Amino acid sequence: MKLKPIPVILGALGLMLSACTVQTTQPQSSSTPQAITPATTQVGSVNFQSVVRQVEPIAESECKKRTSGVNCDFLISIDDKPNQPPNAYQTITSSGRPVLVFTKPLIADVRNQDELAFIMGHEAAHHIAAHLSKTQQNAMAGALVAGILATQLGGNASAIEAAQEIGATVGSRSYSKNFELEADALGTVIAHNAGYDPVRGAKYFTRIPDPGNKFLGTHPPNADRIFVVQKTAARLN
Repeated sequence: MKLKPIPVILGALGLMLSACTVQTTQPQSSSTPQAITPATTQVGSVNFQSVVRQVEPIAESECKKRTSGVNCDFLISIDDKPNQPPNAYQTITSSGRPVLVFTKPLIADVRNQDELAFIMGHEAAHHIAAHLSKTQQNAMAGALVAGILATQLGGNASAIEAAQEIGATVGSRSYSKNFELEADALGTVIAHNAGYDPVRGAKYFTRIPDPGNKFLGTHPPNADRIFVVQKTAARLN
């Protein structure tokens, strides 16, 4: 039986996996969210624009230092669609520009600029470490392997497609927790170098639901993330 090509669903999966979420939601649209404007820079108790001014140049500098041939011109945006949960994620425009997106509820939810700066550094770190492309590659590899196995077992077209979808999910999550911890470590460096306290910033994890250490979970336990931040920050002081 001829192997069925990986379905188009992987393209949508790749978009969803561009999100490194602070909580557990995913972006719902492929459109680039609204860029920062004077009307949307002050949300809640945190001066968003002030944090952007300090963190973006440091993130860009770290990106250029740690990568080659990568677009490091971060666009930091606010997703102001109504009824959004507290969320932040990293994605890339069609031209390859990295975008760090924050919903208004997240900005209102953070208690200080250190928390916002750490989250911003964390999202930038995902781009610097190429976690989006690595996740997409893992998803495609998982889909390919699962599709081949389903084919060898004599599955029909529907069974093969279902296997590919499952394989893509498993593949995309194989290193997801490690990616989160890597982004926490580099995000700590970025926030620190921008003049913020990443350990204080990581206290945000104490107020959000703990995902625990679930099999194929997308995020590691909050305690593990706080430990990585503390360990990394200790080497910076």
